[in-house]
Amino acid sequence: MQNQLTLDQIQDFKGKYPKQLWYLFFSEMWERFCFYGMRGMLTYFMVQQLMMKEDVANLQYGATQAFVYAFTFIGGLFADKILGFRKSLFWGGLLMIIGSCILAFNPHDFFFLGISFTIIGTGFFKPNISTMVGSLYKKNDNRTDAGFSLFYSGINIGALLGGYACIAIGKNYSWNLAFGLAAIVMTISLLTFVFTQKSLGPIGLSPLEEGKRKRWYEYAVYLGSLCVVPVVMMMVSKTAYTDWFMYLIGPCTLVYLFYEMTKYKAEERKKLMAALVFIIFSVLFWAFFEQSGGSLSLFAAYNLNDTLLGIQADPNGVNNAANSFFVILFAPVLGLIWIALNKKRIEPNTVVKFGMGFLFLSLAFYVFFSTRFFANVQGITSLDVFTLAYFVI
Repeated sequence: MQNQLTLDQIQDFKGKYPKQLWYLFFSEMWERFCFYGMRGMLTYFMVQQLMMKEDVANLQYGATQAFVYAFTFIGGLFADKILGFRKSLFWGGLLMIIGSCILAFNPHDFFFLGISFTIIGTGFFKPNISTMVGSLYKKNDNRTDAGFSLFYSGINIGALLGGYACIAIGKNYSWNLAFGLAAIVMTISLLTFVFTQKSLGPIGLSPLEEGKRKRWYEYAVYLGSLCVVPVVMMMVSKTAYTDWFMYLIGPCTLVYLFYEMTKYKAEERKKLMAALVFIIFSVLFWAFFEQSGGSLSLFAAYNLNDTLLGIQADPNGVNNAANSFFVILFAPVLGLIWIALNKKRIEPNTVVKFGMGFLFLSLAFYVFFSTRFFANVQGITSLDVFTLAYFVI
């Protein structure tokens, strides 16, 4: 511990990026490969392999995603109060590996068991690595945005690779191999973090003081999360239970947020309230966007041809990966546009940008709708036009 870096030493780095950012970049990139690879397979697998009706598969996909977002809040809470970001990330990664291995072993008989481990694991993993990225920078460091831009590019690279590779392997070769690939890359992600976490110094350590009480709290979180697995398994497989859970967790989340706001000054509370408004609109945005893993996944499977700009491509893989491809390609361009507008003092504010996001989302769904005009008599339409919608998003 004597050689542990201090927070000041970490934050006083030279150049645009601290070395720790690259470690977190690769850990997150492989985790997102696993997550988006799994996400892109779920609905198609349930319909094609588990022989579910399309509406039932869509509901269960929705339940899965709902629990992922719900456990992200719960996992972040436990990390903030008990485990610390590092232990939470490690535990979440371990659960995701277990879930992926279960699916790789027998995805047909143990589908909901594997998915339940993955849901809970994502809840512990996802929110905490982003928080550690923010801790690498001092307050008001003008390099922070560049750091997060690099970090988010890692997310999209992982989503691009995993989104295409897993579903293509599953459809054309083996579902065991596809889920096994998710397990392998998640293991790489976790090992990357384990062997580089010393460079984080005090970042992400447990907020509790050392002692028996701390250990018992940690053990309680680990044991409790394992005990929740069969509960999640039951609720995901029976989506009516998911509805009741969401009716409970939604109000509880708001009550907790309002409680936390009471700890801040009036000016800070106003900012938090403004953030809450954006969060609510963000929920609506992602509710539409997540159709890419549900109804749009089935549309890609049954109603799209397999050529993109004259090149043969798996339509489900394109559906899963196109958005990330366009983000990687055009996000830097958009960033330069905002900088240029800012210099001229005509950059839109955050509210206007949010509105523009919804406008383009609406336009994208009109493009999805417009694919019907390019369909042949068998109902097969253009993958090119379909992909254009993701460019608009």
